[in-house]
Amino acid sequence: MKHVSLNTTIKNYSKIRTEIIRQLYYSEMLTITELSALSHKSIPLVTTIVNDLITDGYVVEYGLAPSTGGRRALTYLLNKEKPNYIVAVAMDQLVTKFVIYDLLNDKQDLVKMMPLDLANDEDALHKLIRFIEENIALSGIPEGQFLGIGIGMPGFMNAEQGINHSFFKNADGGNVRDHLTAAIGLPVYIDNDSSLIAMAELKFGMAKGYKDVMVVNIGWGIGLGMIINGIQFRGHSGYAGEFSHIPVSQSNKLCSCGKRGCLEVDTSLWALVERAEAEMAGGAESSLKRLFTDETKLRGDHFLDAAKAGDPLAVSVLSDAAFLIGKGLSTLIHIMNPNLIVLSGRGAIAGKIITAPIQQAINEFCIARLADQTEIKVSKLAHDSELLGAAALVIENCEFEHP
Repeated sequence: MKHVSLNTTIKNYSKIRTEIIRQLYYSEMLTITELSALSHKSIPLVTTIVNDLITDGYVVEYGLAPSTGGRRALTYLLNKEKPNYIVAVAMDQLVTKFVIYDLLNDKQDLVKMMPLDLANDEDALHKLIRFIEENIALSGIPEGQFLGIGIGMPGFMNAEQGINHSFFKNADGGNVRDHLTAAIGLPVYIDNDSSLIAMAELKFGMAKGYKDVMVVNIGWGIGLGMIINGIQFRGHSGYAGEFSHIPVSQSNKLCSCGKRGCLEVDTSLWALVERAEAEMAGGAESSLKRLFTDETKLRGDHFLDAAKAGDPLAVSVLSDAAFLIGKGLSTLIHIMNPNLIVLSGRGAIAGKIITAPIQQAINEFCIARLADQTEIKVSKLAHDSELLGAAALVIENCEFEHP
């Protein structure tokens, strides 16, 4: 190791190395000055660490930064040839996805998918382990080159304790994270799917550079990730963001949480498919009659495809749900005063179909000054958002120690 000040311990030096790599991971390429500002460390110390990282093969010089009127600075980025990989797993209630990324977030193969019914399959945990192990083996990448496995999963969960209170209750001691780590033999990090989608938007997507953001995960439930002052907010016990259970529904249906009146009972993809089926049973015509006979895709995906294609019934049902989501967001806008709302997750592919009624509800139920200061954007990360968040989860937790 090169000489550093006596006050810089080996442990602190390792932490700074890790932070430099994280900043490059999130920003692709940066100058020494930019790295110094982001890491809050002196330019001489950052220069020493970057030179070490170049020697160790983690970092390479990329080229000169654009001119700002003075001498152009060198930029640095992570070395694509360094054999470090991340396993990213994105789960929802019915489908689990797997992909391997390198440190530049380039996929090493196509995304693999497996049907997995978390609520009704008693063997779901074993199937998840087997799915991950088989795909790692198929990649041909030695296990020693993996930094870890990041997994996003639905449910009421405590990521810090590694416990999912909704699913995988048959894990040893209830700790899903530790159970998976022991079974697979690699470090495993887990978090709520909506939290990871919010992390992906903050680090790579629409929320990057914003301070106060709400990221809505529209899917089989309605999740929420909150970013306050540029940092993800998790609440006192880590359970913040249970947007699905805001009581705005007029329905008497019982929610999965056991309560009535929850937003989820009228806005989840489950509910939209059910309503569309009821409307068709009552005589409404729709392309969904044909699409719902195709079992190669989930009915929720068929529903979104039909809405995107302009099917009148699907558009009407989805618009009503989006208005309710907007009504729920109006309550949160009054509390949080965000400058941006990002619509993400599976349902975000509907784009303007959901944006317009959400905006209409905000205009109707929000104080005008607050509504006018809140932008609404649709995520561009699409189906990759949870996978990217799962990869970032590994980067947030692993350390890049000096050889």
